[in-house]
Amino acid sequence: MLLASLCLTVLLPLWAADTNSQKAIDTARSVLTVRVYKAGLLSALGHEHEIRAAIREGAFDENKNTVEFIVDARTLRVLDADVSDKDRAEIQSTMLGPKVLDSAEFHEIRFRSTKVSRAGENRWTVQGDLTLHGQARPVKVDVERVDGRYRGSARLRQKEFGITPVTVAGGSIKVKDEIRVEFEIAGKCTEPNTNLAFHERSLR
Repeated sequence: MLLASLCLTVLLPLWAADTNSQKAIDTARSVLTVRVYKAGLLSALGHEHEIRAAIREGAFDENKNTVEFIVDARTLRVLDADVSDKDRAEIQSTMLGPKVLDSAEFHEIRFRSTKVSRAGENRWTVQGDLTLHGQARPVKVDVERVDGRYRGSARLRQKEFGITPVTVAGGSIKVKDEIRVEFEIAGKCTEPNTNLAFHERSLR
């Protein structure tokens, strides 16, 4: 009985520390942004697009050195300020429709890290799998910590995820295959989420 009590005295604090290392992402302060760039002979007549959605769920784990989050593709919104409301609505419809994201069929955008490497003071390289348009591909994300938040960015090609870049005017106006994906993540200070994770302790 004494031995059992001693084991509990030693192990319970360790278990509690492990549990407390898991932090849910604060979905009210965490977003995913996609930047789409124009190309083509008449690119001056086209528009570059800024598209954003809140991160729906996710978390860090302070012991497993991983991060995972999910975005509902149907909540992505076009924020372009240099177009009319009518044009913005058309861009929005095309983006979510079957020609691009097909969000009615593929609801979720997911990221799950597989490796984290330090790249400097408050900077890391995070490798992981991104699922977009129903297809998972490996990506490399550059991450930095600013004011307690993690900001990351990666460049990827739409064709790698089975998406054909939109073209108009016979290809004279089109968007580039390469796009930039950014995220900003803040952790909750309340109860941890035990399902998803990111290791923050080793990054300090």
